[in-house]
Amino acid sequence: MDLELYLDLLSQPCRAVYIFAKKNGIPFKMHTMELCKGGSGQSPRVWQSNCSVRPTSCPSASCVLQSSCCLRCTAILIYLSCKYQTADHWYPRDLQARARVHEYLGWHADHIRGTFGVPLWTRVLAPLIGTQVPEEKMERNRIAMDQALQQLEDKFLGDKAFLAGQQVTLADLMALEELIQPVAVGHDLFEGRQRLAAWRGRVEAFLGAELCQEAHGPILSVLELVAKKTFPVPQPEAYPNMLRRIARIP
Repeated sequence: MDLELYLDLLSQPCRAVYIFAKKNGIPFKMHTMELCKGGSGQSPRVWQSNCSVRPTSCPSASCVLQSSCCLRCTAILIYLSCKYQTADHWYPRDLQARARVHEYLGWHADHIRGTFGVPLWTRVLAPLIGTQVPEEKMERNRIAMDQALQQLEDKFLGDKAFLAGQQVTLADLMALEELIQPVAVGHDLFEGRQRLAAWRGRVEAFLGAELCQEAHGPILSVLELVAKKTFPVPQPEAYPNMLRRIARIP
């Protein structure tokens, strides 16, 4: 085993990396982090770096890949794809096919990442620190999600089985993990969107029910944990970064 993953499965980038490693049989040592608490005894900087990969054979800081946004998560997934020579469909060698994956990932960074995490902040994270997301921001976010979903269906999915073609790629994994987030807090993105719902079914069938349940369990039970008051409570030192994140919601 030559890989260590520092993850919190409440995080979309963490889930994508976790699922990818498990699905591809990449051996790793899991270090569970609790981002809402500020990490496993770590500083509030974990809010800026919530997914880390460290090859144990090269433990220097320069070998660590960290992610708090989809761009760096993409870097981690591409690194794992190449280092472990995973099946070609994930990150195709064919340049045209690879370009379609990159086209989606670039669009994802601008239109999906950050937008689809807002309902979790609205329903769960903001109330935990005694604040709330303004209603006008929530309404703008609902509109932005609807527009992004329409583009996702029309521009990328179309009549294909998956977002970049007829096989699962990194694009599908990244998209699925972001779209699961609002579903977990009661916003059913797939209702009335038959093509998107069918796509989700195909991706989850490919990944396997057991792996999906394992990876999605923590986020899909988040409201239940909040109701039972067993959801991790943020430490006061994490508040400033959390408040800044809320302030950046358009």
